[in-house]
Amino acid sequence: MAPKLHLYMSTGACSLAPHIALQESGLEFTTTDLGAKRGYPAEHLHLNPKGRVPILDLDGERITETPAILGVISALAPEKKLLGSTLLERARAQEWLAWLCGTLHGQGFGALFRPARFVGDKEELYDVIKAIGLQCVKNSFAYINEKLEGKPFAVGDAFTAVDAYLYVFYRWGNMLRLGMKENYPNYARLVDEVVKLDSVRKAVDAEGISFDGTL
Repeated sequence: MAPKLHLYMSTGACSLAPHIALQESGLEFTTTDLGAKRGYPAEHLHLNPKGRVPILDLDGERITETPAILGVISALAPEKKLLGSTLLERARAQEWLAWLCGTLHGQGFGALFRPARFVGDKEELYDVIKAIGLQCVKNSFAYINEKLEGKPFAVGDAFTAVDAYLYVFYRWGNMLRLGMKENYPNYARLVDEVVKLDSVRKAVDAEGISFDGTL
């Protein structure tokens, strides 16, 4: 019996990565947009008390945190090899996902977009926290660009969920006008390939967002 899958997401947010993975998996699923672009709505805290998207409902059990959700999707569609084909590739995929979630997203974009998470209501510190976050983002993008040198994809020779997650942050970099193509050419080359995939196009079209994040 096929699992019942429902993704709670927010357009253009990090939930785009599992949305793409679900499209790539071929599994049947439905979605709900929680409209969390300006902050997680209090009326939806019963879905995730941590106040974050994405949330994946799997047969009535709610799973949070992007790496965990991507792991579930991969396990439900093993033939797609969404976390790699070998033991080493699966380890590298988890390595990427943990770092992207914890460092680039949590420390970098978290500080840049949500400084209150770090200093509460001390608004006089927000600009300092945002500046630290932006530097973390730039440092992370430079690291990604270096890691992708000479590689068609982040892990192995085929698309994985890591590439979907990387695509999310590339869009955000464009949104911030960080000169992604000029400053991070290896990263840009990866994204150029990723956006050709039907799964990516379907997810982007379903969310009604631009491919490059500039709109």
